[in-house]
Amino acid sequence: MAEVKGKILAGKVLVKPQEAETKTVGGIIIPDSAKEKPLRGEVVLVGAAKKDETVEVKAGDVVLYGKYAGTELEIDGEKYLLINQSDVLYII
Repeated sequence: MAEVKGKILAGKVLVKPQEAETKTVGGIIIPDSAKEKPLRGEVVLVGAAKKDETVEVKAGDVVLYGKYAGTELEIDGEKYLLINQSDVLYII
């Protein structure tokens, strides 16, 4: 993954979503039209803390986030998701 340059506003997190599963546990191949939006990704950039919050995540963390969280962005041909830190549900 190429290094992303830039600055993120307070309380925001830039995440590189992991690829959606292409096979089920039983070995059935999932077509593109039926794939779920990924809910897991790696944190790339973290904004500063808001006044009444602490920064809980750091670059390199793998996180789970809500299904409809964030805004999809494309930076240098790569797809990213810009979410609020409060949308992070779990840090792996």
